[in-house]
Amino acid sequence: MSTIELTKENFDQVVSDNGFVLIDFWASWCGPCHRFAPVYEKASDRHTDLVFGKVDTEAQPELAAAFEIQSIPTLMIVRDKVAVFAQPGALPEPVLEDVIGQARALDMDAVRKSIAEAQA
Repeated sequence: MSTIELTKENFDQVVSDNGFVLIDFWASWCGPCHRFAPVYEKASDRHTDLVFGKVDTEAQPELAAAFEIQSIPTLMIVRDKVAVFAQPGALPEPVLEDVIGQARALDMDAVRKSIAEAQA
């Protein structure tokens, strides 16, 4: 599956409609972003059941600000509308695969319970 360009107009809809979304925050001038892009694309081809999105931080500064993106590339994973992973840096392919596997294995009921407890 090819990646979806995420914008302030479609971001909420994509995240709401899909239970597992990977988001690559990037910019055209960013060398590490260009090195990470093919790794991210290959993962999107392998994991066709997941949604892979990209946010161009230059074109979508509001989204970058909303998620407090300080450096790029930053990978974020959202499961069931909960950000379960966010890390800057271009991940090597095996690390990206490991992160996806760990995110798939999360018990989202336990994650939501933990968040509720932390907010209480």
